[in-house]
Amino acid sequence: MSRLRNDTFLRALLRQPTDYTPLWLMRQAGRYLPEYCETRRRAGSFMDLCRNPALACEVTLQPLARYELDAAILFSDILTVPDAMGLGLYFTEGEGPRFERPLREEWEIRNLSAPDPHLELQYVMDAVAEIRRALDGSVPLIGFSGSPWTLACYMVEGGSSSDYRRIKTLAYSRPDLLHHILSVTADAVIAYLNAQIESGAQAVMVFDSWGGVLSEDAYRTFSLAYLERVVAGLIRERDGERVPNIVFTKGGGLWLERIADIGCDAVGLDWTMDIGRARARVGDRVALQGNLDPSVLFAPPDVVAAEACKVLDSFGPHDGHVFNLGHGISQFTPPESVSALVEAVHDHSRRIRRP
Repeated sequence: MSRLRNDTFLRALLRQPTDYTPLWLMRQAGRYLPEYCETRRRAGSFMDLCRNPALACEVTLQPLARYELDAAILFSDILTVPDAMGLGLYFTEGEGPRFERPLREEWEIRNLSAPDPHLELQYVMDAVAEIRRALDGSVPLIGFSGSPWTLACYMVEGGSSSDYRRIKTLAYSRPDLLHHILSVTADAVIAYLNAQIESGAQAVMVFDSWGGVLSEDAYRTFSLAYLERVVAGLIRERDGERVPNIVFTKGGGLWLERIADIGCDAVGLDWTMDIGRARARVGDRVALQGNLDPSVLFAPPDVVAAEACKVLDSFGPHDGHVFNLGHGISQFTPPESVSALVEAVHDHSRRIRRP
C-alpha cells in the first residue's frame, strides 16, 4: 500500500491485515519527556515552539527516538486555527490557553472568517513538510485539528471552562449565531487539514475534546453534524495513497454508532468504554483507536503491561485496531512506563494474532 518502511498504522486504520497492533500516543511529544522540556525551554514559550518548524520537528521526533512507536503526530496545538482567526491566543502558566478577544458580540461573530492555511498558518505547513522529510519513510505522520464544536467552546468561553455556560447559553438562546461560528470553523478545519495533507500528513485526526459535555440532541446538532461536514470535505487520497481519518469525541461512547456512520475511517475511544463491546456495536464499519486510561501509566511496569493486554484481549485478534490512550498522556507519566506499554502492546498483539 505504501512506500513506508512501517505502514502498520495506516493499514490498521483501513482495517487491513497487520502482524501486530500498531501504537501511538495522544500528546506523545510532551512534558513527560525531559528532552521535550529542554527544547521548550530553548524555544522560550509554547507558541514559539509551535511556530518554529525546526523545533516542532525536533520535539515530534523525540518520542520516536525513545520508543518503537508506529506513527508520529505533528507537534502543534488545536487552537492555532482560532488564533489565525484573530482571537489572540496566549498561554498563562498554570491556567492553560486563553484568548485575548473571545467571541462576545454578535458583530464579532458575524465578522468571523476562515483563515487561509497557507498564509496565517503557513508555519504549521512548514513544520509538516520538515517532519515528513525528517521521518524519511520510517513511520507515517499524523496531522490534526480540533473539531468545530471544541474550537467554538474555546472561542466563546475565552479558554477552558468548568460549566460551558457561555457557549451553552448561546446554543439555546441564539443557535443561529452558534451555527454561524460552527459553519465558518468547519470550513477552516477542512482547509487546514487538507493543507496538512498536501504538505505531507499521511493521516489526519479530529479532536472533539468537549463533545461529551453536550446532551444527545445538542451533540447531534452542534458537534456531530459539523464533524460529518469536515469528514466529507477531506482529501481521501494523495499521490495514489489513501489518507485515513480518525474522529475522537471524548465522552462520546453513548453515540458510538452515530459517529461511526459519518464516513470516517476510524473512531477514537476514551477509557470509559470496553473496546470489545465497542467493536461489537460498530462491527466492521470503522477501525477503532484506543483506549487505555492514561492514569494506568502511573502504575508499576508489570501493571501497565497487564492493563494493556486486557485492552488487546477485549478487542481480540481482529483487524482494525490502533492502540492508544483514552486521552492525552499526562505530563507526570514516568517515561519508563511508556517503554513497558510499547513492549507489551507489540509483543502481546503478535501472540494473539498468531494463527
